Amino acid sequence: MLDVLLPRRCVVCRGGGGLLCGPCREALPALTPPLCARCGAPTVWPVQRCRECSGRRLAFASARAAAPYDDRVRLLVHAWKERGLRTLADAAAGLVVARIPRPDAEVVTFVPADGWRARQRGHHPAERLARGVAERWALPCEPLLRRVGSAPRQRGLSLGERRRNLKAAFSSVHEANFVLLVDDVYTTGATANAAAAALRGTVQVITFARALRRA
Repeated sequence: MLDVLLPRRCVVCRGGGGLLCGPCREALPALTPPLCARCGAPTVWPVQRCRECSGRRLAFASARAAAPYDDRVRLLVHAWKERGLRTLADAAAGLVVARIPRPDAEVVTFVPADGWRARQRGHHPAERLARGVAERWALPCEPLLRRVGSAPRQRGLSLGERRRNLKAAFSSVHEANFVLLVDDVYTTGATANAAAAALRGTVQVITFARALRRA
């Protein structure tokens, strides 16, 4: 009855068919090979380390994303994270599982949110995505990390500022040898790297979307 009175419009095309209609789901771009073997950035040919991650000390073994962070994906992520349309996390988890090979991990965890951001939103996007992915891959999902203090927002910071901002931002709650670390968006890799460093085990990173650097 609610769908009849207040039909849900697609957050991408504003048409009918649910919060993410079938045609828009199918049309969302994918990150396809060749990719950097380490950080997952698109490359002209297969490489072990690309210009984006070469020379950096990365704490994670690999990073992969289901979609590039273009205008359509941005609309979806914004609706999911900032407008509180939480069921979109399930759609995002479905796309992750469909597009990224199942990693060899023993447990799934997620980048913990700042307390005030979680209170402001009323939910934690990365945790919901992680639990959706874990359920589909039949893996346990556990909160292995906690925030240490409260870092300023990453948005608008340069790469160097992001790295400094997140230095020692996380600590581990429990240890695991092979961990799948989930977050919603990979921007510069600073958050994923800081979180992976705190986990200390072999960490593979998966995000729903990835921001691409302009050439």
